[in-house]
Amino acid sequence: MQRYNPRMSEYRFFHPLEVRYGDLDPQGHLNNAKYLTYFEQARVRYLTQLGLFSQDQSFEEIGVIVADIHIRYKAPVFWSTPIKVGVRTAEIGDKSLTLQQCLAHAGNGRLLAVGTVVLVAYDYLRHETMTVPDHWRKTISQFEGLPGDQA
Repeated sequence: MQRYNPRMSEYRFFHPLEVRYGDLDPQGHLNNAKYLTYFEQARVRYLTQLGLFSQDQSFEEIGVIVADIHIRYKAPVFWSTPIKVGVRTAEIGDKSLTLQQCLAHAGNGRLLAVGTVVLVAYDYLRHETMTVPDHWRKTISQFEGLPGDQA
């Protein structure tokens, strides 16, 4: 697998989060399972900001399901570390979105973890994959500045 080495300037969206005491493992570090939760929270906010999801919708209406996640931990995160989670769509396929995410120190921008998430467009009522909706493709491509062939 190719390693993802992001630059902060690649991200147009960040969501600030608080490292809570209950998110720590017995060694005082952010528990590795919480990275998944933090990435998910930022992805939902990303979709909300783009107008593809709203708080009054059912989660079944988001129309995506996680197919693959990889996280590379770069530095430990401790209680009350100011953090922000970056989200960007790197690629839009026929039925999938490849997102890159990062967890960074909110003050100095130091990368603490990076990850790649593949979301598959999914129809929860029919229980089957579907093509990425054209309005999602257009909205995301415009926001991210992706090449025209992805719009």
